[in-house]
Amino acid sequence: MTTRTRFAPSPTGFIHLGNIRSALYPWAFARATGGAFILRIEDTDVERSSQEAVEVILEGMKWLGLDHDEGPYFQMQRMDRYKQVLAEMKDKGLVYPCYMSVEELDKLRERQMAAKEKPRYDGTWRPEPGKQLPPVPEGVKPVLRFRNPIGGVVAWDDKVKGRIEISNDELDDLVIARPDGTPTYNFCVVVDDIDMKITHVIRGDDHVNNTPRQINIFRALGVEPPVYAHLPTVLNEQGEKMSKRQGAKAVTWYRDEGFLADGVVNYLARLGWSHGDDEIFTREQFIQWFNLDHLGKSAAQYDEAKLRWVNAQHMKMTSDAQLAVFVERELKKRGVKPDARLAGICGLFKDRCDTLLVLADWAQKFYGDVKPDAEEVAKHVTEPVKPAISMLARMLAECPWTKEDISAAIKEVLRATGLKMPQLAMPVRVLVLGTAQTPSLDAVLALSERDAVVARLKGG
Repeated sequence: MTTRTRFAPSPTGFIHLGNIRSALYPWAFARATGGAFILRIEDTDVERSSQEAVEVILEGMKWLGLDHDEGPYFQMQRMDRYKQVLAEMKDKGLVYPCYMSVEELDKLRERQMAAKEKPRYDGTWRPEPGKQLPPVPEGVKPVLRFRNPIGGVVAWDDKVKGRIEISNDELDDLVIARPDGTPTYNFCVVVDDIDMKITHVIRGDDHVNNTPRQINIFRALGVEPPVYAHLPTVLNEQGEKMSKRQGAKAVTWYRDEGFLADGVVNYLARLGWSHGDDEIFTREQFIQWFNLDHLGKSAAQYDEAKLRWVNAQHMKMTSDAQLAVFVERELKKRGVKPDARLAGICGLFKDRCDTLLVLADWAQKFYGDVKPDAEEVAKHVTEPVKPAISMLARMLAECPWTKEDISAAIKEVLRATGLKMPQLAMPVRVLVLGTAQTPSLDAVLALSERDAVVARLKGG
């Protein structure tokens, strides 16, 4: 059996990290098992769905490298198929028209709640042998209800939650088509999963209540349901369910803030799945290791500080050349044109950075005017050290522009003046890059332009 998984978001708002995790795991499972990953857009909520939200879904998945093998399919483009299946179900007696009005349903629920019963449809219009149905009201278009089995249980072995059993008597007859004939969510999902031959449904546990209803529809249509894995909720930093209302950020925000796609994938993977104690791993390792047996059973909590730490590890793992491609893109947005030094600059500073934007801030210092903070200058560029700075400027104006020769010039100035390295290095850094803290001074100067270095030292 070829594994076939799917991600089926509703385009009713931007997609955040909690949502995209429900794409990451089915994608990883399909890749780990040599299967197919299908993207389906569940856009039947016409009033709230938007093309803009669809674009954010596609953009976020593309950035994270969650490539789909089929789709995107759109439910609104499959209405004829749903209506065809509805007609077949009518012919088989699997559905029936229900003329109970919204007002009647509300009164029924009120009576049930007053009697401390679970509010549910009572089967008034369900045809049974020997049962007298009420007269059909004039001018009322019915909904179509699914004939849910009576008695027994609907059960499945959830790959996260274990064995789940629900009594059929707890489930009322689900509305699967509205008065205007449009099908409802739970019905469309089943038809889609059958047509797309989905073998594994990996989704958030907010869908657990839908699952028994969907399983009964699958079986009524003569199809065994897929394997289910219901993922625990992702909580925000306040311990609430991650949502737009609670301040969750769109997936594309992380891209724009300079996070690496591989860093975000690594972090997201650990929000509900584990491989021993491994914290940092490549995308290839994740796919190699991923299975459904190590999905977590409890809610995971988002922690931006942890995400930044994970991203920093991936910054260190990424080649200087690849970082330079990312940073160049950012610098050009700022109107800065980098040159061949950029890869070396990225290599020198990447260990100090947790995002590409921070790395771009460092790189930008090498490609424009640097205006040191007056307080930093006053603190470090003192009268006793100024002669040494002038001497270094003269030597750097003449020596070959290599790290080794620059290092030799610095050592000569230290020998001649009797200063310690920090006494000279910190003021030089402030004048050249605007900060007293940088990597090795000779490496920083070697990647700087000689004329700019000499001018800034003389100006100091």
